[in-house]
Amino acid sequence: MNINNIVPKFPVVKDSLHAELRRRVNQYFTDNNIDPTGDGRLFFKAILLVTIFGALYTHLIFVQPVWYVSLIECFALGGVIAAIGFNVMHDGSHGSFSKNRILNKIAAHSISMLGANHFMWNMKHNMIHHTFTNIDGVDDDIEVGIFMRMAPTQKRLKAHKFQHFYFWFLYMLLYIFWIFYTDYSKYFKQKIGSVPLKKMELKDHIGFWVVKVYHAALFIVIPIIMVGWLNWLIGFITITFFAGFVLSIVFQLAHTVEHTEFPVASIEENKLPDEFAAHQIKTTANFATKNKLVSWLVGGLNFQIEHHLFPKISHIHYPAISDIIRSVCKEYQLQYIEYPTTRKAIAAHVRFLRQMGKYD
Repeated sequence: MNINNIVPKFPVVKDSLHAELRRRVNQYFTDNNIDPTGDGRLFFKAILLVTIFGALYTHLIFVQPVWYVSLIECFALGGVIAAIGFNVMHDGSHGSFSKNRILNKIAAHSISMLGANHFMWNMKHNMIHHTFTNIDGVDDDIEVGIFMRMAPTQKRLKAHKFQHFYFWFLYMLLYIFWIFYTDYSKYFKQKIGSVPLKKMELKDHIGFWVVKVYHAALFIVIPIIMVGWLNWLIGFITITFFAGFVLSIVFQLAHTVEHTEFPVASIEENKLPDEFAAHQIKTTANFATKNKLVSWLVGGLNFQIEHHLFPKISHIHYPAISDIIRSVCKEYQLQYIEYPTTRKAIAAHVRFLRQMGKYD
């Protein structure tokens, strides 16, 4: 199956917006003699998060503190799992963690610590989502099946009018659903939605199963042996539900809020209405960019516009280049979608879900 027959095309534009953005952003790094990848700040954060992950896991399994301390630590471990995904794995998978390829590869494969498969993530996120953002039928991030309506072109069911109430619970299921179902579904179907996977080599098949066995041993078998079945179940649900909700809400605030668009390709040419950079700006939103704590915890994913335009630039540089991108958007008369706080972004997401559930 030829992927080019499935996915839409972007129009080719002379003197494109993307070229102008690259020119100005590259000039910033040249003028300031800065490497666009991560630096000591990011390396320290990665070491800190992985250390906390190991300390929490060890304390929960082998020290076994009193139940209320264990519960607090399970919430913390769920948050750290999400933070490693946002800060370490995400930059590494885009090649922006370090200018050293080996360090990038190590960072990218930190997704294995979380029980997910890097091959599937790279195809789903880097190749599909980052190119065909908010394109119904291609972008897997807005495909929730019958449970939710995440785009205007998707079929509206009666239950969807309540989706802005029940989405909280569904988002909690993301992580556990990801590691125990969607990875396997993609693996056996060899497709992500309608898009076929690139051919998996032997090392990719081995890597897939090694990670799944490792995760089952570390998060299921060993804990059950050490703390018992019931304690494990309570802890596992707490960890995975909290991690799932945090992962879900951060990614959804980037694209499924009020004002973001869901472009449709022309039937005749299968061509999208905007060039690549304009498409990314129209389908993406920022939130809480002035909040340094939020930026630190979510790995700069609150600067989602900057990330989608320049995924190979580390998130530690997004605050600096955001002024450049904001200025270019103003010149090209493009709306730079941004919500000042996380709370207001969540409210915009809820209003979007309500609108999708009530109106065709």
